[in-house]
Amino acid sequence: MKKVKVEEIEFEIIKNERDGFNEQEFIDRYTSYFNDFDYVVGDYAYGKLRLKGFYQDNNEKVSEINNIKNVDKYIKENCAFGCKYYIAKKIILWYNFFIVNEV
Repeated sequence: MKKVKVEEIEFEIIKNERDGFNEQEFIDRYTSYFNDFDYVVGDYAYGKLRLKGFYQDNNEKVSEINNIKNVDKYIKENCAFGCKYYIAKKIILWYNFFIVNEV
């Protein structure tokens, strides 16, 4: 699987529909807003990349609209039919957890 690092966070591209993933566009469009999410979905509308964050089921911030289990519904209802899209999953490294959570 393809991996990409942005803002010191590493992602694995777990789905790449219609070869939609473009590393440089993802890096350019990504902002710190997405740092908290477990997944970032990128889709193309009118030739522009759109990003949306999703959480895993066990994340305390998960809701119906941002639950990764509902990503297919999001793609169907909010993205152009047959569009290119991808799903990037945040890779949590054990040493990052201890560094970030050190008090």
